[in-house]
Amino acid sequence: QVQLVESGGGLVQAGDPLSLACAASGRTADMYMVAWFRQAPGKEREFVAGIRLSHNITRYADSVKGRFTLSREDAKNTVFLQMKRLKPDDTAVYYCAAGSPVLSTDPVVYDYWGQGTQVTVSS
Repeated sequence: QVQLVESGGGLVQAGDPLSLACAASGRTADMYMVAWFRQAPGKEREFVAGIRLSHNITRYADSVKGRFTLSREDAKNTVFLQMKRLKPDDTAVYYCAAGSPVLSTDPVVYDYWGQGTQVTVSS
């Protein structure tokens, strides 16, 4: 089992930056990929960004390319999502996920999920 804990959410103004962290514990060797998803009220959970840990390959949703960046601190088993130029449309609960053998945008293939952290961007 892998346990994931997100942190760093909050209320910011449009254009501000914010950084989220996903800290993993347990059988971290089973993580393979770490991805961020988000879910706004009334909408489906959508892929934001992901990283294949073994090769450091990243993938971003078109809506966040150029604004969001993934980074990692292996010593702390933590993956960061650095968000810049935030927009009101970025408002959602952000979830960290792991355990998929492929870097997929489909949430159903991920085995492990964090509890989520709220990001609210005011206009």
